Amino acid sequence: MKEVELKIHDMSTTLHPADAYALVLEEKEGGRKIPVIIGHLEAQAIKVMMIGYRPPRPLTHDLFPALTSQLGVELKKILIYKAKDGVFYSYLCFDKDGEELKIDSRTSDAIALALRYRCPMYVTEEVMATEHLRDLGEGKFSVPITSVSLQMLEEALAVAIEKEDYEQASHLRDEIRRRKGEENQ
Repeated sequence: MKEVELKIHDMSTTLHPADAYALVLEEKEGGRKIPVIIGHLEAQAIKVMMIGYRPPRPLTHDLFPALTSQLGVELKKILIYKAKDGVFYSYLCFDKDGEELKIDSRTSDAIALALRYRCPMYVTEEVMATEHLRDLGEGKFSVPITSVSLQMLEEALAVAIEKEDYEQASHLRDEIRRRKGEENQ
């Protein structure tokens, strides 16, 4: 499985819902970008590292390097290995005495930790290929339908119907049905 190294491109201001942020990751050797929607606390943990701020007391993510160092474990990289219904799935890839340990993690936490450990961030080529932002020109981007939540799809469906954009509405309806069908299985 091919991996693509990432860097942080930017982080948005608050989105809807009010405590959500869009963290945009960009491939190091190229221009493709993926958006990761994160919560307020994770955004704070990432932002303090981006600007080099040292809080007077450690944040939760700041405790991990000290803890893993004491346990003889080192974070070597993070890997975003899957995206489903607007959620990215990640591994923390640790080394303990030459053995690789993979721990499942929320992507926002994995990124906050990668910044603290100064270790590389990767995404599988498959995830990058399907989830990257599509450049529409004039500073506008398109997000793949698979990268948004069910709630956002339902809101977009209501807007499409209101605007009488029935072609778009049918695509959104089909995706909503597909996801709800998967939930019932």
